[in-house]
Amino acid sequence: MSNIEVSRTIVVTGGAGFIGSAVIRELINNTHHIVINIDKLTYAGNLESLKSVENSERYFFEKVDICDVLGVQNIFNKYQPSIVMHLAAESHVDRSIDGPGEFIQTNIVGTYTLLEQAREYWNQLEGEKKANFRFHHVSTDEVYGDLPHPDELSETERNTLPMFTEENAYEPSSPYSASKAGSDHLVRAWHRTFGLPVLVTNCSNNYGPYHFPEKLIPLVILNALEGKELPIYGKGNQIRDWLYVEDHARALIKVATEGKIGETYNIGGHNEKQNVEVVKTICSILDEVRPKEANYEEQIIYVADRPGHDMRYAIDASKIERELGWKPVETFESGIRKTVQWYLDNQLWCKHVQDGSYQRERLGNK
Repeated sequence: MSNIEVSRTIVVTGGAGFIGSAVIRELINNTHHIVINIDKLTYAGNLESLKSVENSERYFFEKVDICDVLGVQNIFNKYQPSIVMHLAAESHVDRSIDGPGEFIQTNIVGTYTLLEQAREYWNQLEGEKKANFRFHHVSTDEVYGDLPHPDELSETERNTLPMFTEENAYEPSSPYSASKAGSDHLVRAWHRTFGLPVLVTNCSNNYGPYHFPEKLIPLVILNALEGKELPIYGKGNQIRDWLYVEDHARALIKVATEGKIGETYNIGGHNEKQNVEVVKTICSILDEVRPKEANYEEQIIYVADRPGHDMRYAIDASKIERELGWKPVETFESGIRKTVQWYLDNQLWCKHVQDGSYQRERLGNK
């Protein structure tokens, strides 16, 4: 159990999603805190991801849309939280290309609704309760745009590749990242203008168990197992920093409970990999643990790149390590092996989460 003795009531928005469910499992299994999961259960929200903790006396679920003013207000009044961890978001770049409106509604309007209800609730608090309240907004490194790719640089420049720090200017490329950038700005404005005690985190690409199979790693694993094509955008040389979701969950709880009000913390995995390298690593692991007549790499195909595709993300996570003592436990090699094995062992979850509305077809091809 955690060394934190004081039990707090923590609202987690989007707690049935990929990262949100990891945060809730970590909170229930390794802390004393009370957890209120609010989620409207869209296609990517799945309560099966919380089966292991759903019977805890410290866990409560409320089906609420963060855009619903009265629904959110009721959560604050009913549970009197001391921390809000705001993870609810539309998060898939390809879907944001197909339908930007939902991203504006959830990520910007939803965040605004939460901020206003949090401010109203916080203004009514007194003493220690007011002093201890926190609004933690969880965001992405994609708000920073992209970084120079090593292929574009001279040999000398490659020795000092730039990384995203908390001071980077925002240059979002997609409707998704623009909507997250907008929500980040709202959170900081509510801190500066109204004094709301906020924290912001920006993370790199997450991967791990319970990931909806529209994203690269689960899509590749499941397609590979079914003998389907493994599509790679462009040349597959886009670079991402990969962060194991359980490492991220631990970092988020550390920030929410120990971070300095008004600060931003970048959270990264120290694992820069080209997309094609990630796919080939998965194929290699599957060749070993689920061998078949042909190598899985033979299923790889290259398809037209998506519009506005950022070439490189890289997080400088030295601030959170220096100030809060967090660093990732998993290497990419250990994390991806755990991830592949989890999907092999949890085919029923994979089947249930794909309810017929999404069959791993290509999105964002407009």
